[in-house]
Amino acid sequence: MGWPVKPEQSALIRILRDQEQVITRAQAMDCGLSRSEIRHRIRPGGPWQRLLPGVYLAVTGTPTQRQTEIAALCRAGAGSVLTGIAALRHHGVRAPDSPFCTVLVPAEQHRQCCGFVRVWPTTRMPVFVFTDGAVRFAEAARAVADAARELGSFREVRAVAADAMQRRRCRLDELSGELGHAPVRQSAWLRRALAEVADGVRSVAEGDLRDVIRAHRLPPPVFNARLYSGRDFLAVADAWWPEAGVVVEVDSREWHLSPQDWERTLRRSTRMGALGINVMHVTPQRIRTEAAIVAAEIRSALEAGRARPRLAVRTLPAAG
Repeated sequence: MGWPVKPEQSALIRILRDQEQVITRAQAMDCGLSRSEIRHRIRPGGPWQRLLPGVYLAVTGTPTQRQTEIAALCRAGAGSVLTGIAALRHHGVRAPDSPFCTVLVPAEQHRQCCGFVRVWPTTRMPVFVFTDGAVRFAEAARAVADAARELGSFREVRAVAADAMQRRRCRLDELSGELGHAPVRQSAWLRRALAEVADGVRSVAEGDLRDVIRAHRLPPPVFNARLYSGRDFLAVADAWWPEAGVVVEVDSREWHLSPQDWERTLRRSTRMGALGINVMHVTPQRIRTEAAIVAAEIRSALEAGRARPRLAVRTLPAAG
């Protein structure tokens, strides 16, 4: 017959289970551990380790990503929520790695940044909060807007915003709403990225193509235009010049999320070519490394296209 478990031990076991082996000093003391007992457990070679001031991990070894996130929330206190890059990971949005966890706290809740925890006080805490076990994180639009303040370049901001919308984690109007609340001096990159989306750009590679077109003073295309032959839907073209009958397709497996998507891209190019559309294929690498050559090829195609009768292809702008 086993010995009965004391209520304090039961509470300790429950907290460690629910918080994936992360525990605060206050929680440990509420479970009956004294300060000296806690110090003994986090001693060199002991069974626990200190992750942050007053926050411990009850196992040895390298903490997991989730354990560091739970520790960050424990350090920030009740009501805190992950945002930015840390939250985007939970939404399945691709973002650069970061050694930090950015956490939103109510403005009146005084907490300081510490270690890998960035604490951002705010008077506008997220209305909707997602949970994954002990992890709490902001909705995708807020996470994108906050990530734009963490990222180190416009291309990174563009990529995150494009990926979030391509994966339908948030809509343009939601991001625009967040932009209205963002600090003006820290939101220029996001504002620029959303201007591209409003023009129809839906990926970082298309954004790079847009930069090439502007830099070389080519006529602006319709990005992600919906093309019709009569009433029949034909294709969504990455970049379309209706007056010349020219389409530029950015061929990248990175932005076509499955082999099936890749095959559909090839089939739609065949459909467009059968109607006389000049379909040009470029890769993201060529756009980045051979911009002048790509621009010259597009210019030549546009000049040739204007010399022939305009194609009977109906054009609708990019879907919102």
